[in-house]
Amino acid sequence: MKKQDLPQDKSALDNFTREVCYVKNEAGNYETDLSTGWEAKKVALDNAWDDINDRIKEAQQNVRSGISSPIAFFMEEKLMDFTVLSGYTGFWKWQIKRHLKPAVFQKLSTKKLEKYATAFELSVSELKNYNGSEAI
Repeated sequence: MKKQDLPQDKSALDNFTREVCYVKNEAGNYETDLSTGWEAKKVALDNAWDDINDRIKEAQQNVRSGISSPIAFFMEEKLMDFTVLSGYTGFWKWQIKRHLKPAVFQKLSTKKLEKYATAFELSVSELKNYNGSEAI
């Protein structure tokens, strides 16, 4: 690909990252240049973000309906899975799964809630009082 043909299509990651690509310069030699992306990549990223936003909305609805604890919502919002959250909190995965139950969540000690709040970059009060009404 020639340097002047390198795609620079805008995408969801436009302000965050660039991709290094090999291109031919005017002399016909290969060099590296930065691309913001191209249309196919933009469509794939947009679809992925749509899926993530749908999961966040579903988790928010589950908290609002009393199906899940606020931990489920904040896991989705912060793009965490059980392994990542376990690493941040020190809880076993099975413990986190148990803490997703609203009845169990209500009985968690302040010390345990502090670990979750720190992982989610919230206060304990924000975590405890989140009812699924809106994103924080």
